[in-house]
Amino acid sequence: MKIQDLVMVAALGCALCGCPIGGGAKYTVGGTVTGLNGGGLVLQINGSDDLGFNANGGFVFGTRLDNNAAYAVTVKTQPANPAQTCTVRNGSGTIDKRDITHVIVSCSQTGRFAYVADRQSNTVSAYAIASSGALVPIGSPVAVNGTAPTALTIDPDGQFLFVANNGSNTVSVFSIAASTGVLTAVGFPVATGAGPGALVVDPTDRYLYVANLAANTVSAYALDNGALTQVAGSPFSVGQEPVSLAIDPNGNFLYATNFNGGNVTVLLIDPASGILSGVSGSPVGAGTGPLSIAIDPTDTWAFVANEAANSLSAYSVNATTGALTAIGGSPFSAVTNPESLVIDPAGRYLFAANAEAADQVATYAITPSSGALILVSTTPAGALPVGMAIDPSGKFLYAVNFNSNDVSAYTVAPSGVLTPITGSPFAAGGEPHAVVID
Repeated sequence: MKIQDLVMVAALGCALCGCPIGGGAKYTVGGTVTGLNGGGLVLQINGSDDLGFNANGGFVFGTRLDNNAAYAVTVKTQPANPAQTCTVRNGSGTIDKRDITHVIVSCSQTGRFAYVADRQSNTVSAYAIASSGALVPIGSPVAVNGTAPTALTIDPDGQFLFVANNGSNTVSVFSIAASTGVLTAVGFPVATGAGPGALVVDPTDRYLYVANLAANTVSAYALDNGALTQVAGSPFSVGQEPVSLAIDPNGNFLYATNFNGGNVTVLLIDPASGILSGVSGSPVGAGTGPLSIAIDPTDTWAFVANEAANSLSAYSVNATTGALTAIGGSPFSAVTNPESLVIDPAGRYLFAANAEAADQVATYAITPSSGALILVSTTPAGALPVGMAIDPSGKFLYAVNFNSNDVSAYTVAPSGVLTPITGSPFAAGGEPHAVVID
């Protein structure tokens, strides 16, 4: 056989089996950067191929890898101006006959602004966060163009605020001025299911999910510069009265606590479409009246506040399947009606509003080896703290007090102990129900 014929046979064989003509690696590794506010971020793959960033968005390394090759995406240089800390999720693994597209690089810094949903006033109160953690009002509260704003969230890039209007079955969208924190309405409120009461944006900044308490569903929307487009198949059925949502840090699973169902629904997120699908073993049992869920930043533990059962359920998280397994000792007694949960960015402490006694915030240490909760301290709050948020740096914690129309602000010690900030509590609108930090 002539050499030309051998080359043609080899080329035909490669075409049929999918290998690149001439040999060489063929698979790429990439993902999404979110939350970047400056420049200087440099990523590497397998210790080389520097990739610099000055903006958020998708990325793909130039390096190509063979099937079965190991990959590891790491941060070589953290951003400056402003200084930020960027964390890599889904950053390592082995090539399995496909490109890797789901690496998530999340950047954060000390919080600059805080926003509070004023349920009775139909407004959002905006604040600048001083270096001490004190809240400084930014102008007057902003009307949401809906009724009973109950929950809010900010996209990972810090550009948009989304507000769930429980009374008008809508979501309002506001752009956030980067330098001042001023809110500007984006279009008109978007229709949801009945009784929206919780919402969350996925870590890639591509999808918004809204829990519709009265409809027993979750609505899903694709995001495009603040615009919302409903995902195919939305809304998706969950349990009875979904009241809170959380997404695991890797962006693979959505968790919904069902207040009347006494359980947690686990849903798989399709990264290409945002479509939700059921997970084997879901729903998972919780206590009576599960009102809030929090997942630790290592994707190892999940915690649920069972308001009516006066308890906290604790689970180990299977990061591959999304499954929740109750840990030994769960549920843990909370004495009174726990309303809201947050975990510090380092994953050391769980904070529970109204847990060990009415009108206070409790700090629990999370046992690294087992996820068990150990009470560290309790600190007074205002009347009926129902929502909380912690600063991305872990320095400050804020609790909104529904019955006293204000916000309690605390510094967070390395021990997890909370100390009220001078000037706290800070005035809010009528019946503040939720708080988020940008």
